Amino acid sequence: MKSGKELIREIIQTDEGKESLSVWWLGQHGFVVKHRNTLLWLDPFLTPLPGRLIPPLLTPEDILAGSIIFGSHDHADHIDRPAWKRIARNQRDVTFVVPDILRQNLITDLNIPADKIIGIDDMTQISLNSITVTGIAAAHELLSQDPVTRQHHYLGFVIEIGDRTIYHSGDTCIYEGLETKLKYWHFDTAFLPINGRDAKRLKSGCIGNMTYQEAADLAGALKPGITIPAHFDMFEGNTENPLMFTDYTTVKYPHLRVIIPNHGERIII
Repeated sequence: MKSGKELIREIIQTDEGKESLSVWWLGQHGFVVKHRNTLLWLDPFLTPLPGRLIPPLLTPEDILAGSIIFGSHDHADHIDRPAWKRIARNQRDVTFVVPDILRQNLITDLNIPADKIIGIDDMTQISLNSITVTGIAAAHELLSQDPVTRQHHYLGFVIEIGDRTIYHSGDTCIYEGLETKLKYWHFDTAFLPINGRDAKRLKSGCIGNMTYQEAADLAGALKPGITIPAHFDMFEGNTENPLMFTDYTTVKYPHLRVIIPNHGERIII
C-alpha cells in the first residue's frame, strides 16, 4: 500500500496520455483521478478520526495546486471538514464542488473563498476547466430535499473528462428514476458503494447504501467499462466483503469488468 510521499510522488509523476485515466483509492469512497494535468479528488477522507480501520494515506497538505475536490454530502468521511479547512488555508489554487444546499455554510464555516466553491444540484451541470460535471441525486437510505428549495443534501457526480466519463455515486441506494437518469451516458468507470444497510445500523445513526447485490444490478444495467466497488473498508460494523460483489457479478453479469481496488495502488482506465 503506497501512502505519503511515495503516493503523492507517483500521482505527480503519472502522465498516461490523452485517452487514459489513472485512479488511486484512498479508502472508503475516496478516490484520486488524474487525466493529463487535471487532478480530481472524489470524497477524500484525510482526517485520522478514531475508529478508522485504514489510516489516511495522505494529508491535507498533500493536495496539489489546481486540484478539484468533490464532496458528495456533509458526512465526515465525504466532506472532511477539518481537512478541507486546512486545504483552503494552505492551498488557495483549488476548487471545491458540493451540493448547492451546503455551499454557503461551507464558505462560512471553513473560510473557503466564495469563488472557489461551486454548488450543483440534481441534473444541473457545470463546466470547470476541461471537465463537465452533472449532479445526480443520491438516496442515502432516502432522498433528502430541502422542503422549500427542493435542493438535495446527497449527490453523486457524472464527470466527463477528456474522452472519458465516470460516475461517482456518492452514498446512495437505488431509487425510482436513478437508472433512467444514468442511462443518458456510457460510463468508462463507475464507483459504487457496497456496504449495504440494516435496521441495527440505521438505529445507531449509520445511514446506509446499496447492498452488494443492488450495486451489481445497477452496474449490470449501466454496463460501465470498469466497475469499482468501494465504501466497504473503513469502520467496524459498516464493512462488506468485496468478493461477495465480484462473485455475484461473475455469475449474474459475466460481461462486467470489476476491479477491487487496493489502497494507494494505481488503476489505469
